[in-house]
Amino acid sequence: MGLADASGPRDTQALLSATQAMDLRRRDYHMERPLLNQEHLEELGRWGSAPRTHQWRTWLQCSRARAYALLLQHLPVLVWLPRYPVRDWLLGDLLSGLSVAIMQLPQGLAYALLAGLPPVFGLYSSFYPVFIYFLFGTSRHISVATPGPLPLLTAPGRPTGGAGPDPLRLRGHLPVRTSCPRLYHSCSCAGLRLTAQVCVWPPSEQPLWATVPHLLLEVCWKLPQSKVGTVVTAAVAGVVLVVVKLLNDKLQQQLPMPIPGELLTLIGATGISYGMGLKHRFEVDVVGNIPAGLVPPVAPNTQLFSKLVGSAFTIAVVGFAIAISLGKIFALRHGYRVDSNQELVALGLSNLIGGIFQCFPVSCSMSRSLVQESTGGNSQVAGAISSLFILLIIVKLGELFHDLPKAVLAAIIIVNLKGMLRQLSDMRSLWKANRADLLIWLVTFTATILLNLDLGLVVAVIFSLLLVVVRTQMPHYSVLGQVPDTDIYRDVAEYSEAKEVRGVKVFRSSATVYFANAEFYSDALKQRCGVDVDFLISQKKKLLKKQEQLKLKQLQKEEKLRKQAASPKGASVSINVNTSLEDMRSNNVEDCKMMQVSSGDKMEDATANGQEDSKAPDGSTLKALGLPQPDFHSLILDLGALSFVDTVCLKSLKNIFHDFREIEVEVYMAACHSPVVSQLEAGHFFDASITKKHLFASVHDAVTFALQHPRPVPDSPVSVTRL
Repeated sequence: MGLADASGPRDTQALLSATQAMDLRRRDYHMERPLLNQEHLEELGRWGSAPRTHQWRTWLQCSRARAYALLLQHLPVLVWLPRYPVRDWLLGDLLSGLSVAIMQLPQGLAYALLAGLPPVFGLYSSFYPVFIYFLFGTSRHISVATPGPLPLLTAPGRPTGGAGPDPLRLRGHLPVRTSCPRLYHSCSCAGLRLTAQVCVWPPSEQPLWATVPHLLLEVCWKLPQSKVGTVVTAAVAGVVLVVVKLLNDKLQQQLPMPIPGELLTLIGATGISYGMGLKHRFEVDVVGNIPAGLVPPVAPNTQLFSKLVGSAFTIAVVGFAIAISLGKIFALRHGYRVDSNQELVALGLSNLIGGIFQCFPVSCSMSRSLVQESTGGNSQVAGAISSLFILLIIVKLGELFHDLPKAVLAAIIIVNLKGMLRQLSDMRSLWKANRADLLIWLVTFTATILLNLDLGLVVAVIFSLLLVVVRTQMPHYSVLGQVPDTDIYRDVAEYSEAKEVRGVKVFRSSATVYFANAEFYSDALKQRCGVDVDFLISQKKKLLKKQEQLKLKQLQKEEKLRKQAASPKGASVSINVNTSLEDMRSNNVEDCKMMQVSSGDKMEDATANGQEDSKAPDGSTLKALGLPQPDFHSLILDLGALSFVDTVCLKSLKNIFHDFREIEVEVYMAACHSPVVSQLEAGHFFDASITKKHLFASVHDAVTFALQHPRPVPDSPVSVTRL
């Protein structure tokens, strides 16, 4: 029994080893196929241009089915609400909606004050846009509200008392996409600015040009003017909020929903303020009258449109970037799809309709979205429930917060900036992960501090685009070698076992070649090949020019001798003959010097008109001219990284063919994608000297062909072109 137990593991191990060896043998593949250039590949695969589709034709079609499809596309609630699983999702959405509403109430009041508006505007902004997004949005988990950065970009044209149109009414949707990481780089500075703004000016006096250094100086300058009662109220509220948040983080697994610290602080502060009379005894500012009920819609003031275009554009970019980035994160986590275009429509309609009902701009709140997800929210039913809860407060319960101290709302804002300020720690991770992103982070942070959030974001986007151009100008250039016993070619500087194929140079760039880096590509190619191509071409032209001059001289002297020989006067003939003999001796000396340069090869006789023979005499080769020859006969350009070609790229490739053929190196291309081949054809790149037989399906095909044809044959399609 013991022997059987001992032999069992060994047999299992032997069986596993045999199975692994069999799997390895199965992984080895052997394929025999003909060597394929582009012509053969197109013939074998029956290549043809893809059929063009005219999208505009479908847009103009009209039918009942198409109208119904458009309705479902632009009103997604009709798609998912009839299939809503009530038993599985309703309880979670109900709990999630109440949790989000509890957060929206104090934060809406606080951000309205920060934006320079009466607090009731924050309640309006927590009702109308949320319900509109419930109808038109495609994300199931984001919570539409006012995120921290948007109040910085929102300022009324004049102090409002809750009535009358003002610039905040103009809010529409714009088809703009931006880089979400760049936006969040600016949020760290937005946190500093928010903190300073809360401490300095009353909301109605906040200037848009107030940068962070100016705000911080104002904080220090106005410290002696601080009211003790207000400072104590804000400090106590801040401590309570921080303690509750720490408890929520620590007891996250045990609690079914987070402790509503903000709501409890709001209720407690309102009760204490009413009972102790903080406004009259300690001069603590309170929220004041909150009108009950909804306000009638007000049309935008068209005279303000021109003044608001820049601010509206910036708010649209920032708001959409926040919403779509968080929406896609949640969609990826829960396995559904977010339609970017429909999200743009949903946010635009939320702000447009909300603006008519005196709402300020909204987007997606990160903190409330996380709460909505973590408390069991599964759909935008949670958003609808939270908006109905806010509606109840607007209609009946708003007046209860008459004695709420504004210092408590300021404390809520500052405590909620923890997530933004925490992004300052991203510098350490970016230094290790990607220093280019760290550079963008620093530029964005600095520009936002010195200029403002909107201008800082513009600087960040422009700098990011410039950095993309710069990075395409400095790609990784490499000379490829063959990995032993494979058809794989890798950078010889990175792979020690990859060896260059004798007589063949394979060159590759990691970026596409276009007008911004075409010259760099050519220079890097000539440098990596180890041959001074331009010097060889210039020296070759000089020597060939000297040969032409010697030919013309010789022809002139021979013609002169023939004329003198035909002259009837003997004396003059004798003198002329002697003179020509002296000239011939001097020519022989020059010819000897030239022959030493050209390795002693004799020149062929030229025709009577002095033109060069079309057969390209041996004296025109590098070897005959005494110039050094490259140690390779073929150059292969791996163009697999090309995604498109422009006219500058086409000219650059043609020049590469021309220059290397001048120094007796044939050029081939490999691994071009079909769209690139189509663009080469459209740009008339292929001609009699550069055909599709110079373009191969893979690098290995090109190397194999180059090894089979080490020196071009005149009749072959890869022969050196006479220029």
